[in-house]
Formats: sequence, structure tokens, C-alpha cells
Amino acid sequence: MNETLRRDADAIIEASLSAVLPDEAVRRALKAFQPKGGKVMLVAAGKAGWQMARAAVEALGRVDGGVVVTKYGHVKGQISGVDCYEAGHPVPDENGFAATEKALELVQGLTAEDTVLFLLSGGGSALFEKPLLPGGELQDITHQLLASGADIVEMNTIRKRLSGVKGGRFAQRCAPANVFSIVLSDILGDPLDMIASGPAVPDSSTCAQALAIAEKYRLNLSEQAKELLAQETPKALDNVTTRITGSVRELCAAAASACRARGYEPVVLTDRLCCEAREAGSFLGSIVRTHAGQGRKLAFIAGGETVVHLTGKGLGGRNQEIALAAAPALAGLDAAVFSVGSDGTDGPTDAAGGYVDGDTAAALAAKGWNVFDTLKNNDAYHALQAAEGLIITGATGTNVNDVAVALITG
Repeated sequence: MNETLRRDADAIIEASLSAVLPDEAVRRALKAFQPKGGKVMLVAAGKAGWQMARAAVEALGRVDGGVVVTKYGHVKGQISGVDCYEAGHPVPDENGFAATEKALELVQGLTAEDTVLFLLSGGGSALFEKPLLPGGELQDITHQLLASGADIVEMNTIRKRLSGVKGGRFAQRCAPANVFSIVLSDILGDPLDMIASGPAVPDSSTCAQALAIAEKYRLNLSEQAKELLAQETPKALDNVTTRITGSVRELCAAAASACRARGYEPVVLTDRLCCEAREAGSFLGSIVRTHAGQGRKLAFIAGGETVVHLTGKGLGGRNQEIALAAAPALAGLDAAVFSVGSDGTDGPTDAAGGYVDGDTAAALAAKGWNVFDTLKNNDAYHALQAAEGLIITGATGTNVNDVAVALITG
């Protein structure tokens, strides 16, 4: 392993993630928060839910009640006046269903003078859920979508119609109270009705689109699920104000600044990366081969959210696949590619992403790993573990997609 490049990568990751923590963003959004004088109830859902709730309560001084539902391992302590729950992600579970029910009880019986402060971040689609069909069936459909290669917009178009809180239905349950929604975006282009499946936003997707997606991926659905896909979602809400407070664009800008601070000339290639993970890794590797050897320190940055099509039974995540797929192209070069999920998790693993450099391919081959066979088996985690290429940050408290960086030292 190239120790200098790995130190640079770790420093860039730390600086980039620090720059997109939600605390300041939440405080900034709250400047427009003007409750009418009644009760203020707080509901936070998503992987950044605890961090956002803590920042909001610190800024406001107090709330009249609150519920946070976030991913396992993401609650970092008590928040005054707020009950915090942990639940399953990316597949919803009974703890998430129970916590969502607590949130619905909290907003029952409110008046037009009351306000619900709704703090939403990525992961909310799984974590904030009241299924309209048996929980086990919802979990099965989620598993099918994750394995199909469906993108996040397609997944959410389906999930909205199987839920009692998604697609604007949570805001309906809050009425006549006003909802002030602060959103940490984890979807490219910031489509509000798709972030965490839009619990407080009118739904722009249609039943026809949902049924077409089910057909496209040949989802195995019960008659009850098919009937729900054919029921339309709310198309107008008059009790909601929304502020978007963070996005992958800010993450890419932060990564560029961090690269510049380490002496690299940064180029942001895109903040809308949305292809197969292994194709993105191969592409970044190709960029490195084109620009290596010019005597300049360069950094190429791509933000977004790729997809993984499961073809094997290994362990990994999209960011780990990006990194591993870049390894063959980097062989022998003074260069590195790393990719990291801003929330600190990558797939069903304890890693945030992966790192490879010009020494990785040889190190893997010496230990009997074939990169292409490993990718076919979706086992990037164990290969990167063998090459000391896992990136482990722990839960970060934010969630604004992923960032991949190619570093070239000369």
C-alpha cells in the first residue's frame, strides 16, 4: 500500500465529511422557522435524524415532544424532550414500524396553531414506515428491489404506495397543524418527493409509473400489493413549508477543497453519478491511466449514488465495488481511487467504502484474489479487507450520497 496516498485519502475523507455535517445546516434552515405560538412537536427520520434533532433542540431551546427514528448505532445520547429509537436499514423492520407509530401518535389531535418540525434525511424510506400490507411482505419487496438494480427513484415510487406515511401521507396525518420540514438531500437533483419517499411532499409519481416499474423488474407481488400500487397518492398539500439544507453538491465541493489543501488540482467530474458501481470504478481507473505521468498532482471527483446488481453471494457495498473495480487499471501507478458513503455505511457492512492504489492489484493476486471473479460474487468487502483497503468511519451523522475520488501524484 502507498502510505502517502492512503494518508491523503483519509485526510480528504475526514475533511469532506466534517464539512457536510447537518448541525450548521439545520441552524441555518431554522432561521425561517416561525411557529404560530402553539405546541412545537419534533419528528426526525433518517440516518442523520439524531444529529439533526440534537442541533434543532439546541437551537430552539426546547420542544413540546419529539420522536427520532434512525439506523442502529446512530443514537449518540439523550435529547431533551425527545424519544430516540433505532431501526432497520435498508430493509424496514418491526422497530421502525413501532417508532413510526409513536411519531403518528405524537402528531394526533394537533390544532392549526401547532407546528410539526419534521427533520428528514436519507434512509427515511426504510426507517420511517407504516406498512399498508404485512411487514414481512414489505421486507420481501424491499429485498427484491435492492437485488434488482432499481435506482432510488424507482424504489421510492413503489414504496410510497405501500405506506401510510410516504408520498405526502404523513403531512396529511399532521393536519390541521403546520409542518416545517428541513430536508438533508440524498437523491441526485434534490427531488423533494423522492427524498425518503417524501412523507411531507405531494407525490409527482403516478400509479402507471409504479406498475411499469413492477413490470420492469418482474417483482413478485401479492394481489393486495398490486391493488395498493394502483391507488393514487396525495397531489397537493397546503400545510407544509420545506427547506433543503444539504446535498451531494456540497459534498463534492468539500472534497475539492480538501484535495486542494493537500496539494492536488481538483476537477469535479459530476455530482450526479448514477451508473453501475463497478462501471464507475472502471471509468475512474481509466481516467487515472489517461492522466498519470504528467508530473502534476491531480484529483478527479465524482459524487452521486451508484447501484449494485447482485450476481453473487459475497459481502460489500456500492462504494467498495467502485474502489475494487478501479484496482486493475491502477496497477503500478502512483495513484489511488477511493469511494465513501457520507453516512459512514456501505451496504450491509461496517465499512463506509473502499480504497485502492497502484499496489492493490498485486497484493490481491499474491493472496489468491481475482478482482473480476470477486466483483462477480459481490465480495468486495473481503477482498479489500485482505488488502487493507476498507474505509471505516463509523456513523457520521450526515447522509448526502457518496463521493469517489481518483488521486494522481504525478
